[in-house]
Amino acid sequence: MAIKKKFLKSKPICKCTFSLPKDAAPNADRVTLVGDFNDWAESALELKQLKSGEFKIDLDLPTGQKYQYRYLIDGTRWANDWAADEYIRIPEFATDNSVVSL
Repeated sequence: MAIKKKFLKSKPICKCTFSLPKDAAPNADRVTLVGDFNDWAESALELKQLKSGEFKIDLDLPTGQKYQYRYLIDGTRWANDWAADEYIRIPEFATDNSVVSL
């Protein structure tokens, strides 16, 4: 479930494909990508469910930064990316956030 990254030569943008495998959300109806790139808006970036059961979304992000994010499954359960570049501990929520480095 690694994040696919395609860096553009013409501008400082990376086309990122975020994916959550079926095993991570076996009976999910809806998965959203929530992070500091969208001000942690819980419904702004909905992933598309593929026939395989995997959820995916493509996002263009500026390079030269690190972004924290998590997946929100059916509006009630949070999940980290199993293949994030790193994780950052968030003590006030007693959890870790996934990180993508661009």
